[in-house]
Amino acid sequence: MGFTISKTDSKSVRRRFLLLLIALLACAPAPNAGASQLIDRNAQGVRLAVNTHGQALLTYTANGRFHRLVAWGAINARYPNSSIPQIQFRKDYSGRSWSSAGSQCRRYDGPKLAWFVTGCSAPDGSYWAVQAWRRTLPNFDGPSTSRLGSRELHLSHWTGQTAVLEAWTDWVYGGRYHHLFGRLTYAGQPVYGFSATRVGSPLDDYGRNIYVDTFDSRYGKGWRRENAFLAHRPTGIFCYGFYPFTKRGPGNGVKYRLNVVGPGVTPDVSIVVAGLHDYDRNNAADVAYERQQNALLESILGVDKKCGVH
Repeated sequence: MGFTISKTDSKSVRRRFLLLLIALLACAPAPNAGASQLIDRNAQGVRLAVNTHGQALLTYTANGRFHRLVAWGAINARYPNSSIPQIQFRKDYSGRSWSSAGSQCRRYDGPKLAWFVTGCSAPDGSYWAVQAWRRTLPNFDGPSTSRLGSRELHLSHWTGQTAVLEAWTDWVYGGRYHHLFGRLTYAGQPVYGFSATRVGSPLDDYGRNIYVDTFDSRYGKGWRRENAFLAHRPTGIFCYGFYPFTKRGPGNGVKYRLNVVGPGVTPDVSIVVAGLHDYDRNNAADVAYERQQNALLESILGVDKKCGVH
């Protein structure tokens, strides 16, 4: 779930708070329709093997059972195209299609990945990796359930660069609220989808939510889930204000961790950016920084009008 709020007058802001809160109470975070890498949840004892036939074998235990999964037939990602489905693995959960002939999992020497569990450098020069993280935590540090808060197991297969997630901070509404904005790209092109629910859950395999965790906020010490929001079509840009959506908020913190499922079958990406102190209009450094960030936001917006500027 996610929302983007343009900078309008204070009455409009209050009205939007009420509408957004109603939507939040009515809906729980939905699984990412484009998470083609999702293998299972709460897996333990994960092991990965690959062979010269382009297959990967994952063995693990989940829900008290031992599993053997074979995945093949996908690498990297397509650029957004409404006429062609995004790349996805073919999967055999019986494990019978695995060919041990040519099995060769070299030591992983690819890029450093967040949530890394295990990986292989394949004989053809490509990389396979397994990551595990809690993607569908309840927004605004809400109570977890057996489904919301499970640790998802994701598999990726790629060559070259992974997706790039960038983010910056400033203030909005004359400094009243903290603000986060950025963009998601892959191979220099925006990452975005073509359809989503009214609360921002992707309905196709191209759309991506950015999941934001906040550190040492009003919710408490450590990392807590703040919200998730959709990368905009067709720019891959996003913007988010830390408004008082609930009585416990706003959830702005000392720093923020942004996480996203990689496009296609590329790895998931995570970055951490520093938070800000509260704005002081009498502080020349704050005023100068805000002007600088406004200029940056304007420079990356392009044709994207979903993020307003101060």
